[in-house]
Amino acid sequence: MRTILEHLRRALKTTRRVVVDRTRAGGIRSRRSVLPALQMTVAGVGAYVISEQVLGHETPLFAAVAALIAMGFTKEPRLRKVLEVAIGCTLGVLLADMLVLGLGTGILTAVLAVFTAVMLARFLDSGSVFAMQMGLQALLVVMVPVPADAALGPFTRSVDAVVGGTIALLITLLTPKDPRGEPVRELRSVADQFTLSLRETAAALRSSDSRQAWHALIRARGLQSQVDETSSALSAAKELTRYSPAHRRHRHYIRRIEHTAEKLDLAVRSLRLMTRRAVSTIDHAKLSDSGTVQLAAVIEQLADASAPLGQAANETGPGFDRWMNAARGSLAAVATRLHPQRLDIHDLEGEALVLLVRTMVVDLLEAAGYEHDDALTYLPDL
Repeated sequence: MRTILEHLRRALKTTRRVVVDRTRAGGIRSRRSVLPALQMTVAGVGAYVISEQVLGHETPLFAAVAALIAMGFTKEPRLRKVLEVAIGCTLGVLLADMLVLGLGTGILTAVLAVFTAVMLARFLDSGSVFAMQMGLQALLVVMVPVPADAALGPFTRSVDAVVGGTIALLITLLTPKDPRGEPVRELRSVADQFTLSLRETAAALRSSDSRQAWHALIRARGLQSQVDETSSALSAAKELTRYSPAHRRHRHYIRRIEHTAEKLDLAVRSLRLMTRRAVSTIDHAKLSDSGTVQLAAVIEQLADASAPLGQAANETGPGFDRWMNAARGSLAAVATRLHPQRLDIHDLEGEALVLLVRTMVVDLLEAAGYEHDDALTYLPDL
């Protein structure tokens, strides 16, 4: 009986924890989704109202559907993707209308319309949801009868799709949001995790703990997905600052953090190689006690020097330059120490580890604003 009660208590505790975690995660998602939800609402209802009240179309469902599909549901709608989907929706409806006009309604027409729409959707976008939406829209075009008094006959629905896509595009262009927000958050996260991985590597060398070095390696490998997210967010921000009148003033800043992100990506790749080599070096005890202590201190210093890169991403104008200057000075100081003999390292495996750190420091100096040749001048000759 006691065992059964204990199992029940554990099950209730686990259930409560799952419910609390999911509720908390759902609340966070809901808070972050307020703006996209408002955008979709305005796009769908606005397109319907314009087609109905301004153009005089009866029940313009395809205007609302096209607008909602084009907007999608993302944290930061990408302009090019919205444009592609809007054009795809319009073409899908237009092709279905032409098939209806030429073949009439029926099973054969529905088959051709849905197949054409799905193939077009796969050409434009890799998402399965988009293909499903396009196929459903084409099926509705064939199966839902055209209002008898429609001014443009079956092509009225194509006009509605154009209205929906146009509304989605205008909302994406004109919505008052800061295009810097998502790239800055992603870049700051990459910089923070990069610094933490360096600190873990330094601690692993200092304590000769290969397991901790493995943890640093796992963290470094996990950074690639965040780097890819940063690149995607920057691409969306560049589109907005290029085409949106409300955001053109941010173009210079986006270009600056894009350069930082590109060089930090290279530094992350070097970090993975360095931490993997550190695991091997610790396992084979290839460093002297003095070499281990000095190399760990240099990597710890490198972590401190790279931290301002994440701080700089949060700033614009003088604040950005101030943090970048701090990063350049600190990184240059680390670079001058990176010679195996100065670190009391005399074996081949230890020297290879120092070479990997040198490569990473050059990447970080470039991320902080130095040209490649200028960054190399801070490294002592080998």
